[in-house]
Amino acid sequence: MKIILTHEVSGLGAAGDVVDVKDGYARNYLIPRKFAIRWTKGGEKDVEQIRRARKIHEIQTIEQANQVKGQLEAVKVRLATRSGDAGRLFGAVTAADIASAIKAAGGPEVDKRRIELGAPIKVLGAHEASVRLHPEVAAKVTIEVVAA
Repeated sequence: MKIILTHEVSGLGAAGDVVDVKDGYARNYLIPRKFAIRWTKGGEKDVEQIRRARKIHEIQTIEQANQVKGQLEAVKVRLATRSGDAGRLFGAVTAADIASAIKAAGGPEVDKRRIELGAPIKVLGAHEASVRLHPEVAAKVTIEVVAA
């Protein structure tokens, strides 16, 4: 099935790209989550608008990405959350939580969809997350999860 991506999907493409995927992947995952729309001749006109919007929000050069990477890696991110006696969290820390904690710590604004966690954060302590700033640049952010 041919689809138009409306958001960046890791391993598939960026917003505005027209890609071919298996029918089930498009019907059951990408389209219901609003990551993509079906490709049509009328939808092809939307591709240029999506690409223009992406250019506005995207970091344009590697130099800019490296500058933001330096800012991200310099900021100390502390995230206070509720936890039990043994240090296990009630729930998990999400990418949206990390994005808001980076902003609160004085770092640059980061899109939650660009934050990649190796595994769900469910215990107190120091954890690492990766932030994709550019196709060639990723920043490693250390998050310290503490009890509230």
